[in-house]
Amino acid sequence: MPDAIATPERLYQSVNFADKLAKIHDHWQPRVMAEMNDYQFKIVKILGDFLWHDHPDTDETFIVLDGVLRIDLRDGHVLVRAGEMFVVPRGVEHKPYAEREVQMMLIEPRGVVNTGNAGGDMTAEVEALTKALTTTGIPPGRRRKRAGNVIDL
Repeated sequence: MPDAIATPERLYQSVNFADKLAKIHDHWQPRVMAEMNDYQFKIVKILGDFLWHDHPDTDETFIVLDGVLRIDLRDGHVLVRAGEMFVVPRGVEHKPYAEREVQMMLIEPRGVVNTGNAGGDMTAEVEALTKALTTTGIPPGRRRKRAGNVIDL
């Protein structure tokens, strides 16, 4: 668990990606691990093929933490390796694919659905994406304002 420091005004806490990812046991079900302003930081494990979709109102950022992600585009594809990122521009149809398991982070505005307007069986459960924001490591009576919103998966 990351170290947490309580001050009279704020709780400062780092987020450990490996700890959060260890709690995920399924594929294609992103989990919100933190929020900043109107943006959500989601982590997800993927394997195999997703579906063609787009996000007409927003860009989508993919940051690969482990593995190699292929993002198919209608006019080509891009490989994104661990330690790399790629931004799919708004309205561009794309299809993520992982030959072997990929662990990654997505950054997108709050409320963006993983399948865009395509819908279907691969649409992530809204409940999984909107877990209650909590802090950890500090007794409830000592909690004050948070330095960012960290979610305990």
